[in-house]
Amino acid sequence: MDVAATQESQGKTEALDFQIDPLRYKHWRLSFDGPVATLTMDVAEDGGIRPGYKLKLNSYDLGVDIELHDALQRIRFEHPEIGSVVVTSAKNRIFCSGANIYMLGLSSHAWKVNFCKFTNETRNGIEDSSARSGLKFIAACNGTTAGGGYELALACDEIILIDDRSSAVSLPELPLLGVLPGTGGLTRLTDKRKVRRDHADIFAPIRTASAANVPKTGVSSMKL
Repeated sequence: MDVAATQESQGKTEALDFQIDPLRYKHWRLSFDGPVATLTMDVAEDGGIRPGYKLKLNSYDLGVDIELHDALQRIRFEHPEIGSVVVTSAKNRIFCSGANIYMLGLSSHAWKVNFCKFTNETRNGIEDSSARSGLKFIAACNGTTAGGGYELALACDEIILIDDRSSAVSLPELPLLGVLPGTGGLTRLTDKRKVRRDHADIFAPIRTASAANVPKTGVSSMKL
């Protein structure tokens, strides 16, 4: 069994199993249509990897990302016919609200560090699949895309933001929590998306960038 020991704040050691398969997914649906794979995020509120919090608004914890990592590896190595991957949401008006802050509040420092490391490696894996395996990833942001949700979209090759006057992207951890985006938000925004640094300042106060801002800022590839 492939397990990792995680240290809880109470001093208790818990064995965490990283083995998963699509039949046991709680939070993602993986489907195939010719050369296109679709990863649909539909996080189960009561499906947290540990007790004490609800995964509302398509927020994620380590369990959600373990499933995502597994799905990405299966697409890359078990389905050579796939050329593009669409990442989207099954929730109404919400793509992903990022890491669950209640989970983070209950976690030890070691857990939070390893959670960020794992999620960052998953997003690095998306980019590596694009660079080395020819897969192209499209984030179809059909709703609010915040924090780690926007970081997930930034890891994709293209970001499509629906123009419905409510969908927007943001990095609220900056003004609300006083922490830097931990899984590539800052670097990918300017280095990959080529957003001008003065335009990137839009994320410093409590502000969002909607589809109307796409031509001016480049926060997504296009709007629909």
